[in-house]
Amino acid sequence: MIVKEEFLSKLRTYFSLNLYEVKIWTALLSRGVSTAGELSDIANVPRSRSYDVLESLKKKGFIVMKFGKPIKYLAVSPEEVVERVKKNMRFDADTKIKRLAELKGTDVLEELNDLHNQGVELVEPSDLSGSIRGRHNLYNHLDLMIRSAEKSVTIMTTGPGFLRKIEGLKGTFEKIKKRGVKIRIAAPINTKESKQAVKDIGSVADVRHTDAKARFVIVDGKELAFMVMDDQEVHPTYDMAVWVNTPFFASALESLFEMAWNEMKPAKEIIK
Repeated sequence: MIVKEEFLSKLRTYFSLNLYEVKIWTALLSRGVSTAGELSDIANVPRSRSYDVLESLKKKGFIVMKFGKPIKYLAVSPEEVVERVKKNMRFDADTKIKRLAELKGTDVLEELNDLHNQGVELVEPSDLSGSIRGRHNLYNHLDLMIRSAEKSVTIMTTGPGFLRKIEGLKGTFEKIKKRGVKIRIAAPINTKESKQAVKDIGSVADVRHTDAKARFVIVDGKELAFMVMDDQEVHPTYDMAVWVNTPFFASALESLFEMAWNEMKPAKEIIK
């Protein structure tokens, strides 16, 4: 049986299988029912490993074992396999989430926090900085920054960036707003989509229009994430930001933002 390496690679990604597992599985699919020895020969998998691989596939719900002499294996339909894999992934994810949720209020989390706080005290201010690559990682970090806000969140972004932040961070904005955190967002809001986004976030954040091209987030005047790429010219995978936790730099940039903010048109005047 000849199966392209590219196809096997896709199966490994979609179904979280190793190379021997996808080889044995596709071999069995091509035969319908077969013995371990036959599958080993067809898939070019060492016979000493084929039994372990078949047992693993059976546990994962990809195949069924038929009793008899010799023992044979039957392939489950791909559609059914997809549903089983989805169900198993959902169960595993729920289990892990529940386990992590149980950490709250435990000695384990308190000890981890103590270690972190002690470590931060030993860190030089100049070391509290780093780079973040990839838009997914970037938004995860922004969410972490914003959730920790105590007084203010200041954001300047592009039109597409404004829409992404409303979609991905609205829930976080609403939570910190209830704690009394002041949220200000400066962005181009002259499109139909951005005007609708303003309506969605209007009760939570103060939004004003700007044509300036800049992307940054400042939290409490001391923590800053500055995106260094034009989001309309870079692929999300290569988007990048510089993160610093230093009041001097962050407050200096926020002071400049304050001067520009006073000259910006409130969103209410734009969306009339």
